[in-house]
Amino acid sequence: MDLDLALILAGVIGVGVIIYVVLDGFDLGVGILFPLAPDEDAQDTMIASIAPVWDGNETWLILGGAVLFAAFPTAYAVALPAFYVPLMAMLFALIFRGVAFEFRMKARTSKQLWSWSFTLGSAVAAFCQGAMLGGLIEGVRVEDGAFAGGPLDWFTGLSVVAGVGVMAGYALLGATWLIFKTEGPLQAAARRWALAALAAVLFAMAVVSGMTPLLYPHIAERWFGGMNFIYLAPVPLMTALVAAMLWRGLSQHWTWEPFVLAVGLFLLGYCGIGISLWPHIVPPTLTIASAAAPPSSLTFTLVAVAATLPIVLGYTAYAYWVFRGKVTAKDGYHG
Repeated sequence: MDLDLALILAGVIGVGVIIYVVLDGFDLGVGILFPLAPDEDAQDTMIASIAPVWDGNETWLILGGAVLFAAFPTAYAVALPAFYVPLMAMLFALIFRGVAFEFRMKARTSKQLWSWSFTLGSAVAAFCQGAMLGGLIEGVRVEDGAFAGGPLDWFTGLSVVAGVGVMAGYALLGATWLIFKTEGPLQAAARRWALAALAAVLFAMAVVSGMTPLLYPHIAERWFGGMNFIYLAPVPLMTALVAAMLWRGLSQHWTWEPFVLAVGLFLLGYCGIGISLWPHIVPPTLTIASAAAPPSSLTFTLVAVAATLPIVLGYTAYAYWVFRGKVTAKDGYHG
């Protein structure tokens, strides 16, 4: 029963993380793309496209962290010091980005400064998230249930590639979101940005997918041992198919479909990472079962999640429904 509860809560964390990645990913991507806007009206339109939802998107990051703390305290105690530097950089970047978002709306003489600050905060947050992912794939040194490495162990070639890849992925989500939400010259520009971002994402995915089996025999065994190659082949094949459809959709001026396909590309990449790391929550030593809290804590956490998750899902869906449709610079956010 303990393992079942742990698996359910690990699934909750996994769902929370991917929802956060998709939702906050596109608005971070809009921030990354901000300097490429053709004029100030286009920038105002980009802001208007995310203004009603950007802060609510970050709820899912808090949800994932809270469940990790309550249900897997050992994993939390190991991961926090292991990724303290990029984690704090990410949090400060998100705060700085929020301040820049608000100040830009009120600024007169310093508007350009806050525009660049908005981009910087978005880019740093995205890179740090990817770097932590790369560090997690590489593994964390654990001795006697505690982190035994240094503060910069996470900073490796793989983490840098993953950080840049996540930045490109968020730019892809942001560009396809703008295609969906805007019209005219900005929408046309967003198509060009999306094509470039897609090429960068596919390159980063290919590099990471090639590096990990070569560097880590257990990942190679997971993908290529025995009949696993045949069983798991649908994941890379579907990834290639979705990428091809997305490229075609961008070239043929599809509107809402590119965003859906970009989300699908993220989901498939997420599945690939999950397959590589399973059943570890902090590789290579802490599994979901070994890091789980006592059964009473798991039960309490699951009850709390069951009570709050429908509320979060409900108001998130309601916000997106209320603010559906195309936006223009006139729909600007006024704090």
